[in-house]
Amino acid sequence: LEPDLIGMLSEDISKSGGVILLTGPTGSGKTTTLYSCINKINSEDKKIITIEDPVEYQLDGINQIQVRPEIGYDFLTALRSILRQDPDVIMIGEIRDRETARVAMQSSLTGHLVFSTVHTNDAPSAYTRLIDLGVEEYLINASLISVIAQRLVRRVCPECARRAQLDPSQIRTYGLEELAKRHQIDTVNFMEPVGCPSCNHTGYRGRVGIMEYLRCASELKRIPKDNTFTLNARKYMEKNGIRSLEEDGFLKVLRGVTTIEEVVRVCG
Repeated sequence: LEPDLIGMLSEDISKSGGVILLTGPTGSGKTTTLYSCINKINSEDKKIITIEDPVEYQLDGINQIQVRPEIGYDFLTALRSILRQDPDVIMIGEIRDRETARVAMQSSLTGHLVFSTVHTNDAPSAYTRLIDLGVEEYLINASLISVIAQRLVRRVCPECARRAQLDPSQIRTYGLEELAKRHQIDTVNFMEPVGCPSCNHTGYRGRVGIMEYLRCASELKRIPKDNTFTLNARKYMEKNGIRSLEEDGFLKVLRGVTTIEEVVRVCG
C-alpha cells in the first residue's frame, strides 16, 4: 500500500467504534485485507469475534464463527447472538440485507468496531448500496468511518521486466505527469513485462492491491445519499485529492510495480 493509505488505515482500525467497509468484486483481496486488519489490532485485552461464510483462515486468539444458513444460523442471527457477548471488535464476512446492515451499524454506535464487506465497483457506490438495502441515511452518516474499494493487479516479474518508454499520448491520457508531480515522484520507472521461466513466461509474478480510500468526513456526510450521490462524491474526491482506484493503480505504474495495461484491465 501507499504510505498515506497505510497511515489512514492504521488510524481508522485503532478507533473504538464505527464501521469500516471493504468493497470490490469476488477475488479482489477483501478477505485478506480484513484478516490483516484484525491481526494488526489483535491483543489479549480485546475480544474479537468474526462471522464468516466460510472461515477461510484460522486466526489465533480470535473467536471465529461459521454461519450455517441451512439451519437458520445466518449472518443476522449470529450477529445478534455475539452482541450479547459484548465484543470489542466484530468482523462480518458480508452485509447482504437491510437488517444485518442496520444491526451492525447500530452496534458500532455503542462501542463496537465493525468490519465488513459489500459488493460494489467503487467506494462511493457502497453508500448507495446501503441506501438501496433500506438503511437510513442518518445511520450511515453516524456509523461509517471509511469505505475502501480494492482490486488486485499483477506485479511485473522482477527477474525479467525491463524499462519501457511510454507513448506521450498515454502519459497525457492517464494524467501520469500530473500524478507524479502531485506525489513528488522525481524518478519514474515505467516497466514492461517480458517473460521468463520465473514467471512461466507471463511477464508477471505475484499481485499487489490498489485502493480507493474514502473516509466519511463531514463534507461527505452533507452530500445527499440519493441517485446523484456517486457523481457528487466523485467531485468531492477530486476536489480533495482523494485517489480513485485507477489513480492508485497508476501510482504503481509510476513506481515500476505494474503496467498501464494491467490497471486498465482490472479497473475496466
